[in-house]
Amino acid sequence: MDLGIKGKRAVVTGADSGIGWETTRMLIEEGVRVMVTDVDLERLEKAVEELNAPAGTVAAIKADITVPEDVERLHSAAVEALGGVDILVNCAGVTGAQGLFHEIDDDGWNSTIEIDLLGPVRVVRAFLPELRANGWGRIVLAASEDAVQPYVDELPYCAAKAGILSLVKGLSKTYASEGVLVNAVSPAFIHTPMTDKMMEKRAEENGTDFDEAVSSFLDEERPLMELKRRGTPAEVASVITFLCSEQASFVNGSNYRVDSGSVATI
Repeated sequence: MDLGIKGKRAVVTGADSGIGWETTRMLIEEGVRVMVTDVDLERLEKAVEELNAPAGTVAAIKADITVPEDVERLHSAAVEALGGVDILVNCAGVTGAQGLFHEIDDDGWNSTIEIDLLGPVRVVRAFLPELRANGWGRIVLAASEDAVQPYVDELPYCAAKAGILSLVKGLSKTYASEGVLVNAVSPAFIHTPMTDKMMEKRAEENGTDFDEAVSSFLDEERPLMELKRRGTPAEVASVITFLCSEQASFVNGSNYRVDSGSVATI
């Protein structure tokens, strides 16, 4: 299938691994030139090397989406390297503060929301004028199953991701008439460094090995994931890449779940 985005220009945040890295790889395969960013420059540069992309198709810059000056620097670098931006994908995020509600203080809430909600707000705000001026644009923000199915031990993350869905819907209503389509993708328990850390912690707490931690988590915490495994970054990235394409020209304000059935409701 021709996705119709050859020659387009994209920015992907959170691109040093996992879903962001796979999304970058797929966009490059479709002929898109990409600027990638993350907070660890060494890991980001290694990730770019592993893409083995044709010369001139990928550029990288270190940026922290919680720092307004970094976001502006990212925007300037992307425009300079790519000549403009047509596609914006935000995959940067963290699990954030964990524990029951009464155990999480203001610092835990603030740090999680700063990264998972205000970070994407800053990124969109920086690049939106470019997309509007083009008359064609795609914005895809990473949400989560947690946005609509909260878990009691990570409520700051759940609240932030619910905010992402509201942000996506509001943006989609505001800018679609200018050619800028905005959507969300909501993964569940994907094989990424973030969930690796979660499972390492679970294994240590339960006195089990890593594989048993994954298995028990699926049984006890995500029983509705009918495929009984973690998803792969590529399974999420393929949906993101579709939403960035001309094939998704009538998709706007939607939330695509990539969750093995984890969300119980319709």
